[in-house]
Amino acid sequence: MIGITGGIASGKTLVSNRLRDLGAVVLDADAYAKKAVEPRGLGWKEVADVFPMVVQDDLTLNRQLLAKIIFADQEKRILLERIIHPIVLKLIKSDAYEAEQKGKIVFAEIPLLYEVGWNEWIDRVWVVYVKPEIQLERLVKRANISLSEAKQMIASQLPLDHKVELADEVIYNNGTIRETWEQIDSLWKDLQH
Repeated sequence: MIGITGGIASGKTLVSNRLRDLGAVVLDADAYAKKAVEPRGLGWKEVADVFPMVVQDDLTLNRQLLAKIIFADQEKRILLERIIHPIVLKLIKSDAYEAEQKGKIVFAEIPLLYEVGWNEWIDRVWVVYVKPEIQLERLVKRANISLSEAKQMIASQLPLDHKVELADEVIYNNGTIRETWEQIDSLWKDLQH
């Protein structure tokens, strides 16, 4: 299995979507995390017990409020990760095994791959890199948040430059979508051989 990681708003989803178009199976850690905290999901009760202020009338979690809480308080972020990460890891490994048994090339998009040490069980890691100023601009626009909130979210992750040092492959996502696709297509072609 190949891990796809990078910083928040670096373009991991763009890379994952292109790989899906090329025929890869891409498992999304964020999607598994959302599934884990759906009402009555595997981690919902525990998260609701620890963060009751984020539970809405329909029992869904106010994800925006939860994000504000955990990005402002590292201890609370660690607490949430301790609940969610084991569930996500189990689901990814199970689905990856199933896809690999069918002969598929499997990727796992894991934003915090290095931060949580999951690179230990991944065969190779592709890092999606973007210049800090572009990352900040994209995050503010995408999440509709203030500059200081965006900086706080970016600072909660391992610096992208460090992830690049640890990577097996780096996809530079500073230019056009076509330029990014060309890099992905080339790496995909290498995998086929």
